[in-house]
Amino acid sequence: MKDSAFVGTGPAGSRQGQGPHRRRASVAALVRALLIAAGLVTVYYVLPLDGRLAGGAAAVLVCGLLLVVVVFWWEVRAIVDSPYPRLKAVEALAATLALFLLLFAGAYFLLEHSTPGSFSEPLTKTDSLYFTLTTFTTVGYGDIAARSQTGRVLTMFQMAGGLLLVGIAAKILAGAVQAGLRRQGRESADDFPRGRRAGR
Repeated sequence: MKDSAFVGTGPAGSRQGQGPHRRRASVAALVRALLIAAGLVTVYYVLPLDGRLAGGAAAVLVCGLLLVVVVFWWEVRAIVDSPYPRLKAVEALAATLALFLLLFAGAYFLLEHSTPGSFSEPLTKTDSLYFTLTTFTTVGYGDIAARSQTGRVLTMFQMAGGLLLVGIAAKILAGAVQAGLRRQGRESADDFPRGRRAGR
């Protein structure tokens, strides 16, 4: 009687019942992260980025960067409140990183089409995304390079933003995960004495 009343009420009991649920949550988080990235890439390719938008390229970039910050802070709050903060952090990283990279890819594409010759070769959307990824990963093959002053300034902004994303943003996400785990620990500690009393 004591064992049956105690199962599932304390930390050990809750861990026994969480195995399948945690696996389902992990798969769901991975699928959501992939869907977020795939959705953003699809939007990037579907949006009619052409010369008509070139005049507002700077405004598009600034608004896009503000959107990245808003999405990031919203995701940080969601991590703290999530029952699985680590999994939520994976989703947050997928959304923030994909949005950041696609924003710069779009900016490079707009710049090349508004000011031809800004890069060492004409850029398609795929070329722009390729250049963005090689810059972000610091591979820098050199096959595509920024030639104009505007292109180089934009590339430097991406480099600096990438460093901030990897350094500061990753630290903030880790802090949010720890805050979420601490919150869960307090809830478990509050539940544990009740479980012990129920088992007596």
